[in-house]
Amino acid sequence: MTQKERLLFLVKYLISEDARYASFEIPDDENDLKYLFRGLVNIRPALDASQEFLKIQDEYLRVENASRGITDIAVLKPVRGDIYLWRGDITTLKADAIVNAANSSLTGCWQPNHSCIDNCIHTFAGVQLRKVCDGIMRRQGHAEETGKAKITPAFNLPCRFVLHTVGPIIRCALTQKDRELLASCYTSCLDLAEENGLKSVAFCCISTGVFCFPPDEAAKIAVKTVEDWKDRAKSDMKVIFNVFLQNDEEIYRKVLQN
Repeated sequence: MTQKERLLFLVKYLISEDARYASFEIPDDENDLKYLFRGLVNIRPALDASQEFLKIQDEYLRVENASRGITDIAVLKPVRGDIYLWRGDITTLKADAIVNAANSSLTGCWQPNHSCIDNCIHTFAGVQLRKVCDGIMRRQGHAEETGKAKITPAFNLPCRFVLHTVGPIIRCALTQKDRELLASCYTSCLDLAEENGLKSVAFCCISTGVFCFPPDEAAKIAVKTVEDWKDRAKSDMKVIFNVFLQNDEEIYRKVLQN
């Protein structure tokens, strides 16, 4: 099957799952098909899918992910020690684990075609990720607490695992509790990575987007927390600070050079 043929199959399958979508028109343009596919995946409940769907979805995503370009951390140069800074799309990074800035439901972003990291990770991992996360939350029986972390397979992403953590939401002035909770996100992820024998972890900028944590302060906390943890654990784990914006890259570079 071509990528377009795979997309057509996947879109038709997703539309057939819900009678409310029966009137949807299936576009002929491949980019429009991609947009519709992603939107349908984003709003799809954590249900089982047929083996045929999963097979074709996995084939589609592996080709799609490869076409976006994969960066192996082996080609990156450290800023110092085992600490790296890399600007790019974290879903294209080949590492043992990447960190997802999740929400407290832990089941991904439900807004169709939203550009947040939670949406991107779930989209390019495949529908299996939401299903696994939903199982974790059902067993847990309550919303994910801020500063904790969970680990799941990465499915179709180039990394092996995804570490999910919920950062603090800043509603008014920044407090010491906010700082402690953000630091806890980093230590919880690192502890979980260490427990699972992982050798490399890529962190996104936790809480600095819609959660409104000031980027400068967040970067200082991130770097100090990681370095303190590595010193305590005597760990040679590779830690990559992943940024998407040039401004964030400049902030992290300044912090790392001090």
